[in-house]
Amino acid sequence: MADSRNRSGHVLVWEQADMASDEGIMPAKRFGTRHYTVFMLFLGMANAYVMRTNMSVAIVAMVNQTAIEKDSEVFDDECPDTDYGDEKDDSADGEFIWSTSMQGYILSSFFYGYVITQIPFGLLAKRYGAMRFLGWGMLINSVFAFVVPVAARQGGAGWLIAVRFIQGLGEGPIVPCTHAMLAKWIPPNERSRVGSIVYSGAQFGTVISMPLSGLLADHGFDGGWPSIFYVFGIIGTVWSIAFLFTCHEDPVSHPRIREDEKKYIQQSLWGNASVHIPPIPWTSIAKSMPFYAILLAHLGQNYGYETLMTELPTYMKQVLRFSIKTNGVLSALPYLAMWLFSIVVGWVADWMLTSGRFNHTWTRKISNSIGQYGPAIALIVASFTGCSRALTVAILTIGVGLNGGIYAGFKINHLDITPRYAGVLMAFTNCSANLAGLLAPIAAGNIIEGKPTIAQWRIVFVIAACVYLFTATFYNVFASGARQFWDDPENDEPQKPSIETPTMHSEVNGSNVGSNGTTVATLTHRNVNEQSS
Repeated sequence: MADSRNRSGHVLVWEQADMASDEGIMPAKRFGTRHYTVFMLFLGMANAYVMRTNMSVAIVAMVNQTAIEKDSEVFDDECPDTDYGDEKDDSADGEFIWSTSMQGYILSSFFYGYVITQIPFGLLAKRYGAMRFLGWGMLINSVFAFVVPVAARQGGAGWLIAVRFIQGLGEGPIVPCTHAMLAKWIPPNERSRVGSIVYSGAQFGTVISMPLSGLLADHGFDGGWPSIFYVFGIIGTVWSIAFLFTCHEDPVSHPRIREDEKKYIQQSLWGNASVHIPPIPWTSIAKSMPFYAILLAHLGQNYGYETLMTELPTYMKQVLRFSIKTNGVLSALPYLAMWLFSIVVGWVADWMLTSGRFNHTWTRKISNSIGQYGPAIALIVASFTGCSRALTVAILTIGVGLNGGIYAGFKINHLDITPRYAGVLMAFTNCSANLAGLLAPIAAGNIIEGKPTIAQWRIVFVIAACVYLFTATFYNVFASGARQFWDDPENDEPQKPSIETPTMHSEVNGSNVGSNGTTVATLTHRNVNEQSS
């Protein structure tokens, strides 16, 4: 065993199963620098979704609902009417007369800015580092939140659309850059729970944003709705500045991280970001079935999620004659369930790995199956619940809650198959998935147009369920938790001899550290993630 763990004078640090028992490698179980980084990334994700969703609440208070001509909404008469859950408050009207279509342009403008920057920032983060793109992008997003009221009042809808588009551009780095930082900071056996915690910030931010935005719209300063953007703009600005000044790109560049924690992270990360990263192997990625498994799962997730979160409430209003959106508690329940369940699944997934009973591949597939088969079943069941309002609300909550399993499934799988290019792959899959999410309301609108019957809505739900089932099954067949050969440091082109000179470096736990504290030598290893395949 000793011979197999050494080669060319370097300790093979990729044998994760033995790491915890190596004296001096595993740091004490206390709050460390990586935990602070995770906490800040969680808050960043929450801030990002607050900025994304607060306009949907604010625009209700901004628009003069009684002054615009409303289209007659078609209702189905299969279910009896109800006198609850559909209260209307017409006591106050907003200051803008924007048509329904104009409101749609305003709400979607943020999304277009967000989508077009995914891939560019993923590539830039790989080349120049992720931390500053993330921090400065969110700072731009937050600062322009202060401009929203001014743009709306002084420039009208056109200026407001431009400002929201710029906010979307600023938020573009959030997912690919977060993924790139997780790849540099989080050891493999902590990825499930850490990834779940960080990305569950999306649900946490939504749970906080919706009721607080409503409260500010009714009782805030400067006319109510502007206070939504001022308050969250201040919070986002404070977070961005704190993130830029207290967080660092990786453990090697952090000046205050404990030495034992730095060694633990470096030695568990298959040659972390301080090691030379070669150009992106586009050809190999294009031929990689594990990559396509993640891509298909991400596409199916966004299509199914948009159906769950945007179409089921419409179904309840048109068919069941009950508006869940008017009840703040009920509207927040699905997000709360998904947030809590995703954290639980993340911890369980990491226990599965550390227990030795499951490898990375099976852990990802089991978690993802819960996250996508569960909502698929919920959609099918919801299409056969008839006129039962309470049962539909329960299914909505359970289905979205189970969806949290994806965070320990495909969502974190990029880090398993390619730690060095995880941010780039996430940029591609997230951009494609967000575009796929647009298809859900388009498909539903065409199917139910003019005839929102239970039978027509059943078609909408079954299509979404089939998308979930197909993409989840494709993932289960082709996904892998093993690091791919095209990201194997042993296959890299040799670095120039001038970079590494014996006089400038000293051997520290199997890696060469320069006089400036930067790791410059490559680490030899065995691909221990064969245990994950």
